[in-house]
Amino acid sequence: MRILMAGASGFLGTALADRLRAAGHDIVRLVRREPDAPGEAFWKPSAGQLDPARVSGTDAVINLAGAGVAEKRWTAGFRNVIRTSRVDSAGTIARTISQLPAAERPSVLLQSSAVGWYGDTGDRQVTEEAPAGTGFLADVCRVWEAAARPAEDAGTRVVLLRTGLPLDAHGGLLKPQLLPFRLGVGGKLGAGRQWVPWIALSDWLDAIEVLLERTDIAGPVNVVGPDPVTNAAFTAAFGRVLHRPTVMPIPGVALRVALGGFADEALRSQRVMPGVLRRAGFTWQHPTVESALHAALDPAPSATR
Repeated sequence: MRILMAGASGFLGTALADRLRAAGHDIVRLVRREPDAPGEAFWKPSAGQLDPARVSGTDAVINLAGAGVAEKRWTAGFRNVIRTSRVDSAGTIARTISQLPAAERPSVLLQSSAVGWYGDTGDRQVTEEAPAGTGFLADVCRVWEAAARPAEDAGTRVVLLRTGLPLDAHGGLLKPQLLPFRLGVGGKLGAGRQWVPWIALSDWLDAIEVLLERTDIAGPVNVVGPDPVTNAAFTAAFGRVLHRPTVMPIPGVALRVALGGFADEALRSQRVMPGVLRRAGFTWQHPTVESALHAALDPAPSATR
């Protein structure tokens, strides 16, 4: 396949581009600077700029672009960056696809989204059929997914990747927690009763490859592991894998002081289940959180290479 990727330099994008190249696909990365390599193409999503010729004739487009939600304290300005970086990128790509003649459009757009769509679900299990919840990230996910609609209306298969928390030592949920846990000062967040929708990085990559190929799958897909756990159970498993104690809980008030508005999202409970992947017969290499943590923290060569 010839695949156009946005967000290819991020944690997930880098791993995915490596995986797809290893599988023999031709990857063209969208960049916001002057391209300096053959496999790059310029775009400026904040201004809606993307040369239709760069999209024409591609087999697939994968959009993972968007500011990392945990990169900075959630000021009003950064909330706006989180929202606009997602809506602008999704809208620019979808509108460009919709403007192409049918014979030149990509057959599939894999559009990033997040389990934040569901808001706080408490102890209730939710699958892709559940409506959007409430809260800032739920609102962002609503407009983010809606921005991809022009591509769907034009006849391109659109898959909305409602990704959970990918587990890998080099990014995502684990990287900022590794040092405190290794020092024996890690612990559960707040009361620890909130559900955590995790997924091993290798399983996330496998799922993306499946979703590229399966022409019968469209719409939202929860890209999560099959067995969500509470934060307390996740913390205990993390400690067992690292052989470290996890007896120092982080009070919710301390999180709010440190993280601002993001703390409320970190304390939300999201018991998200992979309904579409299960029905598709997807097989997880790491179906338990302990297995996923071992894979993430094992010194053996990474499954992404």
